[in-house]
Amino acid sequence: MDKDEIHLRRLPAAAPWGPHADSKFHGVDFLPEDLSEAPEETGMRVNKKYSCLPAEEKGIHIINIRAIEDIGYDQHESTLLNSLSRNPDADCKYGLYFRDGKRKVDYILVYHYKKSSAGKTLVRRAQQNDSSVRSTKQDQPLPGKGVQLEMGESEPPMDYHEDDKRFRREEYEGNLVEAGLELERDEDTKIHGIGFVKIHAPWNVLCREAEFLKLKMPTKKMYQINQTHGLLKKINSVIQKITEPIQPKVAEHKPQTVKRLSYPFSREKQHLFDLSDKDSFFDSKTRSTIVYEILKRTTCTKAKYSMGKGEGRKKETTLLNKRRKCGKYGITSLLANGVYSAAYPLHDVSDLGKCLTCHQEILHLLCEEWASYGVFYKYQPIDLVRKYFGEKIGLYFAWLGVYTQMLIPASVVGIIVFLYGCATVDENIPSMEMCDQRNNITMCPLCDRTCSYWKMSSACATARASHLFDNPATVFFSVFMALWAATFMEHWKRKQMRLNYRWDLTGFEEEEEAVKDHPRAEYEAKVLEKSLRKEHKQKEKHRYFPEETANKWRQRVKTVMAGVKLTDKEKLTWKDRFPAYLTNFVGIIFMVGLTFAIVFGVIIYRISTAAALAISSTPSGRSSVRVTVTATAVIINLVVIIILDEVYGCIARWLTQIEVPKTDKNFEERLIFKAFLLKFVNAYTPIFYVAFFKGRFVGRPGDYVYIFHSFRMEECAPGGCLMELCIQLSIIMLGKQLIQNNLFEIGIPKMKKLFRYLKLKRRRSLDHEEHMKKKQRYEVDYNLEPFAGLTPEYMEMIIQFGFVTLFVASFPLAPLFALLNNIIEIRLDAKKFVTELRRPVAVRAKDIGIWYNILRGIGKLAVIINAFVISFTSDFIPRLVYLYMYSENGTMHGFVNHTLSSFNVSDFQAGTAPNDPLDLGYEVQICRYKDYREPPWSENKYDISKDFWAVLAARLAFVIVFQNLVMFMSDFVDWIIPDIPKDISQQIHKEKVLMVEVFMREEQGKLHMLETWKDQDKRKGENCNNHSPRLSRSHSESLSSCHSYPLDV
Repeated sequence: MDKDEIHLRRLPAAAPWGPHADSKFHGVDFLPEDLSEAPEETGMRVNKKYSCLPAEEKGIHIINIRAIEDIGYDQHESTLLNSLSRNPDADCKYGLYFRDGKRKVDYILVYHYKKSSAGKTLVRRAQQNDSSVRSTKQDQPLPGKGVQLEMGESEPPMDYHEDDKRFRREEYEGNLVEAGLELERDEDTKIHGIGFVKIHAPWNVLCREAEFLKLKMPTKKMYQINQTHGLLKKINSVIQKITEPIQPKVAEHKPQTVKRLSYPFSREKQHLFDLSDKDSFFDSKTRSTIVYEILKRTTCTKAKYSMGKGEGRKKETTLLNKRRKCGKYGITSLLANGVYSAAYPLHDVSDLGKCLTCHQEILHLLCEEWASYGVFYKYQPIDLVRKYFGEKIGLYFAWLGVYTQMLIPASVVGIIVFLYGCATVDENIPSMEMCDQRNNITMCPLCDRTCSYWKMSSACATARASHLFDNPATVFFSVFMALWAATFMEHWKRKQMRLNYRWDLTGFEEEEEAVKDHPRAEYEAKVLEKSLRKEHKQKEKHRYFPEETANKWRQRVKTVMAGVKLTDKEKLTWKDRFPAYLTNFVGIIFMVGLTFAIVFGVIIYRISTAAALAISSTPSGRSSVRVTVTATAVIINLVVIIILDEVYGCIARWLTQIEVPKTDKNFEERLIFKAFLLKFVNAYTPIFYVAFFKGRFVGRPGDYVYIFHSFRMEECAPGGCLMELCIQLSIIMLGKQLIQNNLFEIGIPKMKKLFRYLKLKRRRSLDHEEHMKKKQRYEVDYNLEPFAGLTPEYMEMIIQFGFVTLFVASFPLAPLFALLNNIIEIRLDAKKFVTELRRPVAVRAKDIGIWYNILRGIGKLAVIINAFVISFTSDFIPRLVYLYMYSENGTMHGFVNHTLSSFNVSDFQAGTAPNDPLDLGYEVQICRYKDYREPPWSENKYDISKDFWAVLAARLAFVIVFQNLVMFMSDFVDWIIPDIPKDISQQIHKEKVLMVEVFMREEQGKLHMLETWKDQDKRKGENCNNHSPRLSRSHSESLSSCHSYPLDV
């Protein structure tokens, strides 16, 4: 046989077993480790299923036959894919199925490899010579394997890192084959240097893993769902007719009258399930989940590396260290070490736009009824989302839908409160007094020397605008939003229970998840490093004789393998993690301090800019100082918040990684806590400053508080700080939503996609043959953005929930802007999941996890913050105190004068008086400032007056009463609304009763069958006594055959 040719041979039906037999068994090809030593005995890998081979064995290694029988491979030669002719329907399946067009691709592994020019030439020659043998396109052999270089061609230099990765892949994929999966490799792709391993899970593997994971599957038994009667039925029918135009046009969204009884899958009870169509019994979501669980737990700890001649100890040590990093659970560690570059399930979509299967139709419906801006007014097809993406993503979009739906009444009430402020602004006596020029109130300068005296009537516009958000209706709105938050949480819990019932998650518990909650690769590597270090110390103590040089490599490999076994006993203690905990504490304190420092820098900017603009010679410049300073400062805050959000996200991930959490769940929870803490402080610190600190520590004329002995602390506007708080809140909220949440989510993925496209286009220009190939589905998905988890999606919504609830007393329109953003956000996220991201692995979940506790915490904190905003930031309490204690006629006339104190201009400190005291056209003797202090003609001039203490007592009393009353009402709402709807609890109980009945009937059927057999045995036994011994022997055989009948209940 010519060395340059690659021949395919089919496995004979009766192949001899032995050390020199053909290395194929039921479609699994096993090759010798060195192909150059056995070119005649080895054909090309047909189905790319192979096992790792020990370095000591140079022959063909056959895995245990009994293990293969236990796995359940079909013993027929049709599993050799390259020997099959193309399926006529394969045109629409190509890329989603194996080359036989029958076996579906459940998962994809992607790896990088280096293509040599000699390898390409040999592959092309092999394809030409073998065109008569195979009629379809074949897989290329591994780089450096399956072909031999021609005479005169120099052998390319060995890349030991690439060889190490290749050996790990071979070992890992061999272990996957032993686990029952079927593999097919494709390196003949349009993407240069990228190889794909297609994975298919056969029926028996799916059954085995479904039983292991306790997956609930629908049985043959169907039961009637209890329907409402009487008035409720009529109300529901009316609601359905009204909402019919906004319902998605999918079958899953229609109300169900019957439901299949679900039960954890069991191979022993397969008769309970409808297995008439095995291909669709496990949907693509379930199949990919099962394969991913096998990939996670399949080990990669025994790969050998053959050292090249002349390699030094440095290279050996490096490779040994790299070997140690291979974690106990394969795919996570292999992805972390770069052995594989990606792993993902495929999107169920046809490249040709035809031959839509059931699952492809799901994606088509999602594109039309969910991931489209034209259906923004419709409900989401949540059941369809769950069917395609899994329960965890389905719960996120269901929660987002409930949150958006609940924002509608909050937005309506907020608009009513805002319109009430607009309607009553002309009737507001305090703002009318401030705008009345007849009062002739002269205010003290806002800064030293450069600022002059000013008239209060010049702040008329600010006072009128403040009334839009600072009126009695805002107090009612704060109480309403507190109760709204409690109602929203209760409504979500009930909705969550309905989804759990509908998605068969009622019996799902976290303990079942612990079965598959494997330790992370980084944790295993850290434990392995600890165990090796401990073993090394023990060997240093007991070593008396020097180790032989020839056995050092073998001894080191044994040490590594022993370390792997030690990882089962070792674990990381708090002492091991103490440096990481200390780094986390110091890092978080530093980040919080950095946020405070930036806010303080913005304060300095505001003060210095206000002083600089006050020097302006133009009157318009002096009149717009406050607006200019506020607007520019808020924009600076917004830019800093957006930048620090990205920085804090990366820092939170790094801090969590150095902690080395054991499981993915622990990692996710710790990451969420750190990221939320940092982003919460980053987003709300500027707002907290304006709400609670600005204008509180100013001092008084003649005794102001200075920063760095030169900058005076800034004061609130005459109408109070609430208007400025509203401006700050609205700009930051809207800016974050428009820039960070929408533009970044749209722009950054588009830019990454364009960059990858240009990069691939440049590669294709180097290889015209690869450019002419047809792109397969797994190649298209590889170019998509990898799924990064739901944490960023939840985080932006939680921060928005804080904007809606925490300071809602200062900005009643916040729910409206949140509603408009969420309507776009739902379709934007849907479009991103369907078209921009690789398909994520479906994850089972019965709730939204730690996010629910964060939401409850924000809801409780919102009550306290709104109480302080109403009592300390707004003028609501001072107005009440004046109305009931100091008003002479029971009206608000005189309130503005009551809140202003007097100051004699002769008491200014030296160098602080205005440079132009006659700027108003007359000499000023007394100026006014906002505070409760004694007048200059009093004995205790400029001391805090009794009015201040009366207002302060009223403010504190309001905080206590408001907080306790609203929290009591929230808890009452929580108590009065049951977490589980009554009809759902009845259906769950009905399911349990029906399942017991099914099993009782099954047991009764078995007992009845056994009694029938016993009667038959007795009658046949009586007949046996009347027959000859020969007949008796045949009769016993018939009896034994009788007992072998299958039992079908």
